[in-house]
Amino acid sequence: MAAVIALAEENVRRGGGPFGAAVFDCADGRCVAVGVNRVVDGHCSHLHAEMVALARAQQSLGTHDLATAGRFVLFTSVEPCAMCLGAVVWSGVVRLVCGATGADAEGVGFDEGPKPADWPDALAQRGIRVRRQLLRPRARAVLHAYAAAGGWIYNPQRGRSL
Repeated sequence: MAAVIALAEENVRRGGGPFGAAVFDCADGRCVAVGVNRVVDGHCSHLHAEMVALARAQQSLGTHDLATAGRFVLFTSVEPCAMCLGAVVWSGVVRLVCGATGADAEGVGFDEGPKPADWPDALAQRGIRVRRQLLRPRARAVLHAYAAAGGWIYNPQRGRSL
C-alpha cells in the first residue's frame, strides 16, 4: 500500500489526480501493473487509477479476465468509486486492498457515485476479499493536500468544485 500511495503522491506532484493503484500477483508478490489517475490530462473520464492498473495488467497478461492467468490483488489508494467498483467485479481479481475511504474522497469534494453501502459484502459474495483502511491516514493526507493546493476536483453533481 505504501507504494500505491507514493504513486498517488507522485501523480499529484506531476499535475495529476490524487489516486494510485497497482495489481500484484498473489503467488509471488510481483507487481504486474500500476495506474494513476489520468482523467484530466488524458481527457477521458474513465482513466481512474484502478481502471488504468487493471487495463494494463490485463494487456500485459494477454487476457480480459485476470482469473484465467492466476490470482491477483488490486491495491488502491482510495476505495473504488461506483465505476471502478464495477471494474473490480469484472476484472478477475480475487482481492481488493484500499487505503482511504470513499467518505474521505467525498470529504474533499469528489463524487464517488451510487455505491451500495454493503459493497464489501457484495464483493465477498463474488469471491473477492476486501481489506479496507490500510495506511488510511497517509492515503487521506494525499487527498487533503491535493484539495488544499487547489487541485481539480470534478464532481458531476456540481461540475468543478473547490
